[in-house]
Amino acid sequence: MSGKKVDINSLDHIFSQMVETLNRSKNDIFIISEQNRQSLLQMQKELAIVHSKLADVFIEGDLLIEETRLSRKRLGDVSMHFNTFNEEQVREAYEHANDLQIKLSINRNEDRQLQERRDDLVRRLNDLNDAILHADQLVTQANVVTNYLTSDLKNVGQALETAKLKQDFSLKIIEAQEEERKRLSREIHDGPAQMMANVLVRSDLIERTYREKGVDQAFVEISSLKLMVRNALTEVRRIIYDLRPMALDDLGLVPTLKKYLRNIEEYNTGCQIHFHSHGEQRRLLSNFEVAIFRLIQESVTNATKHGKCKNIWVDVEWSPKMVTVTVKDNGTGFDQRLVRDKSFGMIGMQERVDLLKGEMIVKSSLGKGTSMKFQIPLIEEQQR
Repeated sequence: MSGKKVDINSLDHIFSQMVETLNRSKNDIFIISEQNRQSLLQMQKELAIVHSKLADVFIEGDLLIEETRLSRKRLGDVSMHFNTFNEEQVREAYEHANDLQIKLSINRNEDRQLQERRDDLVRRLNDLNDAILHADQLVTQANVVTNYLTSDLKNVGQALETAKLKQDFSLKIIEAQEEERKRLSREIHDGPAQMMANVLVRSDLIERTYREKGVDQAFVEISSLKLMVRNALTEVRRIIYDLRPMALDDLGLVPTLKKYLRNIEEYNTGCQIHFHSHGEQRRLLSNFEVAIFRLIQESVTNATKHGKCKNIWVDVEWSPKMVTVTVKDNGTGFDQRLVRDKSFGMIGMQERVDLLKGEMIVKSSLGKGTSMKFQIPLIEEQQR
């Protein structure tokens, strides 16, 4: 390198321009993504209408096939006993059979066109979903770069001195945060957002049902719509609870854990969660209770999502100077040598434990389940 001094102000200006450009790009991607979502909603409405029409055409086709069969039988009888029928009856039999044949041909043509339209809509819906997913990935990547530039390289002089070490450490933390935001975004998109989109589609169908099939059938659709809205509300409450359980501030760690684990057990049928608290439980400062809750939440989520377990045991042991949390499961387990440095979840938990000046002990092997143990020291300043 030359002996010239690095102009920090110029570098800061360059970074600011880079961040501004990235933010503009993120906004452009977001606008495109929203336009795609609007198109997706319109196509979902159209697809629902096409499915409804296909069902009607299918029923009509079955009726026409039966009527055509009967008319051919009638025509056969007329042909066999031609002399017993007058000219008007013969002409009527032939015309009726011909009319039914034409109607059946039109029905089959309409069915074919509707199926082609349905297949085209499904193909376009898949393409739009891929485009929206790709846009979300681009925004996530832009967020990682933006956060890195704005937080980790704000003081450029220090960053240049420890660039490699700082980059490796900070990117892992930022990527872990972005993964969590991405997970939450997908939960909202696939859960409440999708349910609300379906509510819009169903409301349009209710109007159509009311016009075409009357009040009684429309009331049936409204009952189904109410159930869908109720499920959406439940899903929103679950996501809010995952973000910050309100009971934690009011009731404390143990009662909140009991409620949370009951909810998780309800959502994961076939998996039993056994919770025990030993010793004299006490209230801690809010940030400590939240940190311990998150450690248990992450461990239980990993057990249910990746471990495919039938049983989970959560034990909290209180002593005068320490709280020890153990989360065990009888699931599939994992190879610690492969997972330890690559799992954002593990990195996040280790960071929390380090902030609490505690210790995390992980024991797992393939086919033998997983045990997560957290030992958190308690000092007077942490307790209420």
